[in-house]
Amino acid sequence: MPARSPKQKTARRPAPRSGAARPRTNKPVKLLSGGNPQIAKADGDAAVEAYLAAMPGWKQDVGRKLDALITRTVPNVRKAVRWNSPFYGTKANGWFLGFHCITRYIKVAFFNGTSLKPLPPVESKHATTRYFHIHETDWTDTGALDEKQLAAWIKQASKRPGWAGFTC
Repeated sequence: MPARSPKQKTARRPAPRSGAARPRTNKPVKLLSGGNPQIAKADGDAAVEAYLAAMPGWKQDVGRKLDALITRTVPNVRKAVRWNSPFYGTKANGWFLGFHCITRYIKVAFFNGTSLKPLPPVESKHATTRYFHIHETDWTDTGALDEKQLAAWIKQASKRPGWAGFTC
């Protein structure tokens, strides 16, 4: 192979546009602590789909059900992956919800959760955030998940101002 002269440039792939979905690769997705998939920051359905596809075991099925419930409950919901978690928001109010895989459950974060009625059950260190945990047996035919209540929280959250300082 001939040596290249100092003035020749090597061909480089252009960097992805900021916020654009990253191209798919065949590399396995790295799972972080608790089995949370490491997915690059990106906007859109494709980024969230990549996260859902990489969720381990039972969490994948529950993650897909949660994504479908959010999509049904909030028409024109915006999706993105931030900090290795799927985020959901509206153009008018910003990000209102995100979720994350923890070892024994999926943690659903309502960013303005203290304004929801009734309050989601788990407190946060952040003054306005509340959490709801979904365990493996919760979203089954005999599970304890109240899907109507979860949908009501999603609907309420989508109509309130979302995460301050972040727009979608």
